[in-house]
Amino acid sequence: MSPNENPEVSAKVMLALRSEPEALKAITARLRVKEMGPADHIRTKHEVKAWLETSGDVKEADAIIVRARARRELQQTQSITQTMTERQQRGRSVSD
Repeated sequence: MSPNENPEVSAKVMLALRSEPEALKAITARLRVKEMGPADHIRTKHEVKAWLETSGDVKEADAIIVRARARRELQQTQSITQTMTERQQRGRSVSD
């Protein structure tokens, strides 16, 4: 992927990638599934695979993109919350 290429995927891009030999891998990479939690990572891959196998349409592709974005954002929020909680706990144990 070139640095100028938008890492986000669109429904049109998903439709174009559908004909690639490694479509599942290409689409999930664009959806950045590795930035999700393990369950969401697997869930998203299964959704994309089902979409590929059933010749899903643009509307379904858009829905997958929206859910993938929400899952990434949830993982980021949980990661930040966990980090803050750990710092607070360390601060308390030092002051005790």
